[in-house]
Amino acid sequence: MLGRIFTVGGYTLLSRLTGFARDIMLAAILGAGPVADAFFVALRLPNHFRAIFAEGAFNAAFVPAYAHVAGGGPASAKLFANRIFTLLLLSQVILLAIAWLFMPQVIALLAPGFVDDPVRGELAISLTRITFPYLLLITLVTLYGGMLNVMHRFASAAAAPIFLNLSMIVTLALAAFFPNAGYAAAWGVLISGFLQYFLLATDAARQGLLPRLTRPTLDADVRGFFRALGPATIGSMGTQIAMFADTIIATFLAAGALSALYYADRLNQLPIGVIGIAIGTVLLPEMSRRITAGDHQGAMASQRRAFDFTLLFSVPFVAAFLTVPDVIMRAMFARGAFSKADAAAAGATLAAYAVGLIPFVLIRSAVAAFYARKNTATPVKAALTGVAVNVALKIALVGSLAQIGLALATAVGAWINLLLVIGFAVRAGYFEVGRPLLVSLGKFLIAGAVLAAALWFTARFASGQFAHWSTMRDEAALGVLMIVGAAVYAGTILLLFGPRWLKALVRA
Repeated sequence: MLGRIFTVGGYTLLSRLTGFARDIMLAAILGAGPVADAFFVALRLPNHFRAIFAEGAFNAAFVPAYAHVAGGGPASAKLFANRIFTLLLLSQVILLAIAWLFMPQVIALLAPGFVDDPVRGELAISLTRITFPYLLLITLVTLYGGMLNVMHRFASAAAAPIFLNLSMIVTLALAAFFPNAGYAAAWGVLISGFLQYFLLATDAARQGLLPRLTRPTLDADVRGFFRALGPATIGSMGTQIAMFADTIIATFLAAGALSALYYADRLNQLPIGVIGIAIGTVLLPEMSRRITAGDHQGAMASQRRAFDFTLLFSVPFVAAFLTVPDVIMRAMFARGAFSKADAAAAGATLAAYAVGLIPFVLIRSAVAAFYARKNTATPVKAALTGVAVNVALKIALVGSLAQIGLALATAVGAWINLLLVIGFAVRAGYFEVGRPLLVSLGKFLIAGAVLAAALWFTARFASGQFAHWSTMRDEAALGVLMIVGAAVYAGTILLLFGPRWLKALVRA
């Protein structure tokens, strides 16, 4: 399992690094003004639907169902995949047609703050019509990726998002040939959808897995898939409702609020993608396989190891985002049209997101205990409860904290979601909270506090040392923080856990 985690995590890390290069270009060219806000709405809408129907709900329902059907032989698996592919394609074509026809109404509903702003409103409508077909393509990419993951082939699905970043970098470099940079970025999104589709379709075809159109028949396996998909969709929709609320509320805030949320979320997504999603992606088929074979203790052991790995690599991000978010934002994005004031706003938003980073990265591994058993209904209760608190807090905090309040509400909702999922899993006998887990959590908390203190003092020292530099001050400070932070955290982990624990974790 470790090798697969590093495969997915490695490609995801490369995706995030190219994503940062893309975002540096976006920040420098678009800044944080009206064009940027309109583009981020155009990017968010297909991404919200993708998270609901594709990566979120679909994977949760499809991977365990396909793993179960594949146990009956390749013929059964191929027939099941063909039927799901046909239904999925039809539903996405219908959704795309509706969205294209009623895009002004969609934008008015989901970005109501743009209604009285003709510049941002008209631009958002035009850009979203370009980006929305990306949803259809990426949904098929998710289907092919789920099939390949069950066959223990993770590389192409993990590498596919790199094309989004490279495509946008190229189109942004050619922005002079478009009406404005927003159009260049939007066309980059759409082109990347085709590139990702062809990558996954080629890999699936080589493995003999590429599904074909067939008569959509609701046999027992397909009905079982939809029974699992319904609750999973509601659960995924809950999280996306909270993010929709961010978009809706932020359109009423001053120009730049949507951009601050975007850039803060991009950095927050680095550990979520590289660590949380990578480990959760590998863990779900691993637990599904073990549970199908009757090895429930092995499935629980795999989940415990996933928790340890997730916390080991996530704690440094929490410490950094809470203590030095301003330095990180200035070093990453403060150039061109993106000012230091924009970086300060995004940095404060990042710190608010970081309050909930631990549940963000752990939730995929936590819900795997239910999804691997084809129970997609129970996590919905936790998700909807977290969303209810999240949205209520957004309304309460946005007046005084603007977009920072939106991010903080998201963090609180994430904690409620995770704690409820773990509580339900313990009650069902899917997870054990014993002394070893509590001791491990305590040690990680100490390691994080030591690292946070080291980063805080180092940042103050670095600001004085580089104060006389005319350029590259923040970049140099960030480099020093990374070196000091890595040394302090590695030493603290070895001191608290010992080399034997690390060796055992790797061997397991």
